[in-house]
Amino acid sequence: MSAANCILVVDDEFQIRRALKNALREVAERVIEAESGAEGIDLAATQHPDLVVLDLGLPDMAGADVCREIRRFATMPIVVLSARHDEEDKVRLLSLGADDYVTKPFSTVELLARVKAQLRRARTQLSVPPETPIIAGDLSIDIARRVLMRGAQAVRLTPIEWNIVRALVLAAGRTLTHQQLFDAVWGREFGDPQRYLRVHITNLRRKIESSPSAPRFVVTEPGVGYRFELP
Repeated sequence: MSAANCILVVDDEFQIRRALKNALREVAERVIEAESGAEGIDLAATQHPDLVVLDLGLPDMAGADVCREIRRFATMPIVVLSARHDEEDKVRLLSLGADDYVTKPFSTVELLARVKAQLRRARTQLSVPPETPIIAGDLSIDIARRVLMRGAQAVRLTPIEWNIVRALVLAAGRTLTHQQLFDAVWGREFGDPQRYLRVHITNLRRKIESSPSAPRFVVTEPGVGYRFELP
């Protein structure tokens, strides 16, 4: 994967910014830094980074507000860093427009993997027209024609399973909350998203995963939602 032009790191701790800058040089030609939320918003608006790594514990404003503000004018991936492990926090940030969530302490290997996945997803959305089949391992997914092949075998999906696949694949690499998936598939405000999705995700995995109990494509983010991984 070619390097990103620019990644923005928003964190008030110098040591963390330095560690992130050193790690992210592997995937970016330029890494710029902001010590506060206001500075991060300004740099996101003026420097147009390919991706933002955003710490939630900022001195001047809540990281959630920074995420919300950046989403008013930009669509680049936002990877959130937080010392909080609460699932409700994850759901809230993802609902506000964050694309991924990494809890502290984290390994640079995990962070780089998440960043690469987000950059790959962003490039795919820019370069692959909807009529182009998406290849994931032995799966070929033609969203426009609603055709899914596993190797040489066509896989028959129900309309609901197709809508789940479509939502997950078009956001590949990004975790969609239960509510986001529920809205995309059923388009209504009532019902229990987790309960509705659980049965359909189980059936979908039986059809597309070589090992449904250890899925490689439709991955669970416990308590939050699901993510489609492009190997």
